[in-house]
Amino acid sequence: MTMRFLTTVLLVLPFAAFSQTENTDRPVLKALPLDFEDQPPQPAITVRPALPPQAPEAAALPIPTPAPMPIPATAADPTASIDEKPTGDDAVRLQIFLDQSNFGPGVIDGKIGRFSELAVRSWNENQGHPIESWRAANIAARAAVPNPYAVAIVPEAAEKWVNPGLSHKRPEQAKAKQMSYRSIGEFMSERYHTDVPYLISLNSASKINNLKPRDTIIVPNVKAFEVELLTDRSYSELEDLGERYAVVDTKNNQVRIFAAAPRPNIISDPGLSSAPLPNKALLASFPITPGKPQFVELGSWKLKNMVELPWWRYDQQLLDTGKRSENALMIPPGPNSPVGIIWNGTTRPGIGLHGTSDPETIGRSQSAGCIRLANWDAIRLPTLIRPGATIEIR
Repeated sequence: MTMRFLTTVLLVLPFAAFSQTENTDRPVLKALPLDFEDQPPQPAITVRPALPPQAPEAAALPIPTPAPMPIPATAADPTASIDEKPTGDDAVRLQIFLDQSNFGPGVIDGKIGRFSELAVRSWNENQGHPIESWRAANIAARAAVPNPYAVAIVPEAAEKWVNPGLSHKRPEQAKAKQMSYRSIGEFMSERYHTDVPYLISLNSASKINNLKPRDTIIVPNVKAFEVELLTDRSYSELEDLGERYAVVDTKNNQVRIFAAAPRPNIISDPGLSSAPLPNKALLASFPITPGKPQFVELGSWKLKNMVELPWWRYDQQLLDTGKRSENALMIPPGPNSPVGIIWNGTTRPGIGLHGTSDPETIGRSQSAGCIRLANWDAIRLPTLIRPGATIEIR
């Protein structure tokens, strides 16, 4: 009798530990409109922890989603040259290494293209290696990323951020509560800095197209972009970060962030040979899509405000001619907003750095007027620069 009672207790306890459900009564925070040049910066929102479950007024805690589990990988191909552009798993390792070092390679997909090459050049400059060399980056990537893939669980939060019925038409979008992802596959691809086709190649089309919460899939072993942690907070000035300098290179489609104004290019005597010096002032670089030349004026401005989950004022006349009209729609915030999940406005009215609804198009199509980054890159900007920083567009 005693043994039967103990067995029953042991079986019930694990179920009870995971029987809590996610709170669906959390109020939706209202975000600021995009054109808020004349509005003062909003104070950062303080997120208060939930009370213990036994308190009747506390919300039920969501079921925690375990961190992705790395998949043991085969050793790097010993015959592959570390002096050449990597392929296969080594290419994924390199992209993950660069991404986690704040030298963004773009979409992680195992294809070393233009943005991966630019990221290697930036990393080499920071470290003091020959700019065109692959050797140091390949060695560092193999050491830092032994397992390029991981098994991830689709979080319960995905249901709140996915709306398969989200319209592609602006008038209908203006009626929506938020600009959600249109599938869990899209949610998971952006979460792990990749795209749906690459997730399909790692798993299968059937699996990715039919995902639901608590399912497991193989993903790049990269730190997750957790959209569910975003609020409508604005970021205030920080002295050190406000003194930094961002250079938007519209020719190479890259933004480079420096601790201070970048050092001038020094032409050395060709008769002298010397090793390159590390440029530790170069802190980060990310792929971008610049605005149309007729809308983006070259020059230097100050970063004015930084707001998560902004509303977007859709004005077709403004997009076509650069002149505002009275006939505009307010598009709600969300990852599929054309301005993505964060707006970083400058003292040049209407010009800023922001996220995007289509990370796979970064560098491949022009923005209407601003500078677009992938959402997983754009959300890092408040950790690197703050209002007061210089934004130079070249």
